[in-house]
This record gives sequence, C-alpha cells and structure tokens, in this order.
Amino acid sequence: MSEAPNGAPHGTPPGAPIKTPGQLIAAVVAGFAVPIAIIALLAYYVDNTTRTGAGTDELAPAAVARRIAPIAQLTVRDASAPRVYKTGEQVFQAVCSACHASGAAGAPKFGNASDWAPRIAQGFDTLWHTALTGKGAMPPRGGTSPDDYSDYEIGLAVAYMANHGGAHFQDPPKPAANAPQSASGAAASAQAAASQATAQAAAAIAAIGSAQPAPAPPAAGQQSADASQAGKALFQQVCQACHVAGVLGAPRFGNKADWAPRLKDPIDKIYNYALHGKGAMPPRGGSNASDADVKAAVDYMIGAVK
Repeated sequence: MSEAPNGAPHGTPPGAPIKTPGQLIAAVVAGFAVPIAIIALLAYYVDNTTRTGAGTDELAPAAVARRIAPIAQLTVRDASAPRVYKTGEQVFQAVCSACHASGAAGAPKFGNASDWAPRIAQGFDTLWHTALTGKGAMPPRGGTSPDDYSDYEIGLAVAYMANHGGAHFQDPPKPAANAPQSASGAAASAQAAASQATAQAAAAIAAIGSAQPAPAPPAAGQQSADASQAGKALFQQVCQACHVAGVLGAPRFGNKADWAPRLKDPIDKIYNYALHGKGAMPPRGGSNASDADVKAAVDYMIGAVK
C-alpha cells in the first residue's frame, strides 16, 4: 500500500483523524468492540435491576408457597383454655372501620356526635341487638360469624364507637370464665334478650303478613262510632308486634323516653310516617287500613305517653 508523504495511507485527505494504518485498524476494532461492550453493560444492568412487572415474582418462595398451599386448613384449639377476648377498639379496627370510619353506606361516622346522637338515644341494648342482627346495608355482626367474634366482643365494639360519639355506655358484662364457647361469649341475659327480640321480629313479620284489612271508613257525613276504639283495634292487630317490645327500633308503647324525640315533630309529620313508612316500618304497618284508622292508631299510641 502506498503512503502519502506524511505516512498516511495513499488517498487520505489532509486533516483526517486517521493518518496511519495502525490508527485505521484501531478505529475498525473500536467500531466493533465499543457497541458490543455497551450492549453487554446494558444487558447486565437490566438483569440486575429490580423488576416489578407482572409475573416477575412468580418464582419467589412466598409466591410458590401460596400456590401449593392446601385449600382447606385445620386449626386445633384447646377447648378448655380460657378465651382471650378482643377489645372494642380491636374489633372496630378489624370489622367496623370499613364503613364507620368514613360513614360509608349511611353508617354513623366514628367520632361524629351528630351522627351518633339519634342512635345513642335508642340505648345500648338496642344498638347491640342491631349490630348482632344487622340493619339496612349493615349485615349481621358486620359480616362476621360467632366463631370470629363473640356477642360480647361485638358489644364491646358498639360501646367503643358509641362512647366516641358522645355516649357514656358501660361495657357489656363479661361472660363467666367457665361459659361454653358455643355460647358466643354473650351473657345469658343478653342471649335471652336477643332471642326474645328475634322471636318478636318474626312475630311482627307474621302479624304483618296475616293482618286483615281494617274495617272500611264510615260513609261521608258520618262520624266513626268510636275512633279511639278503632285506633286501639288496629294497634292490637298490627302495630303492637313491633311497638310493644321496641323491635327494629320502634318506639315502645307507653315509653315516654322513646316517644319524646318523635313528639317534637308536628302531628301531621308523624301521621305521614305512619301512612308512608319510615326506616324499617312499612307503609301503614304493612296493612290495608284506612288513613283515618292509621291516624287513630297513632293517636292511641301518643295518648299512652301523655
């Protein structure tokens, strides 16, 4: 190969960076080696970078253990061991906070006194029973089972939430140390009250379903022979199923404390509740009674607390 006077290959333009055959060979080798080195470094970097894409942890020990774990698992407990109960705060955090922390689905918000005031007025026993049996969007026991949390623990959670809303409830009585676990931890008196309330609710449903139409209202221009008797008859036929024992939050017959907040409303508004329903109470108590007889039944119940 002929060379220019300056030692560069023949034909190399003046001022070119490659002036000698050795520089040419080095440039060719570098043209291959540098890209290969860059590719190798990138591959090493990618391989050693923490990946978070889908499927990257499928071979991790924890993921493998989850996939091969048996579907059914057996937990052995000592039936004679004393039961360790959760506190009201623990039950609230584990079960109730999902709705009560934010007030979702109409649940009274934790710590909000205005949300809890009408509930607190119903008394602890009513709130406890409501938590055990469910109401509206809230499932019984907050969606748990008696094996998860006993009646006593549910009662602790109720007292904890209500007291943070302005109540001063005492915790429910703790079950005796030798009480059987199958009793769900509730005191015997609380169990009896819950069973009685459940029976009363069933009786209420049966009474509503079997209620006969009330007598037809008197013809125009005629006054009912005895409106108070008509109201009493409708009360005994339909209303007492819930209002005698306060089932489902109904104000109890003759209980001034239950009726006091209701009587703050105008009488026409109270009539409207009875005629068109409110909360768990269906329109006309689920009967076909006339407007006059429904109003007479309302008057009869109000008269019992005046």
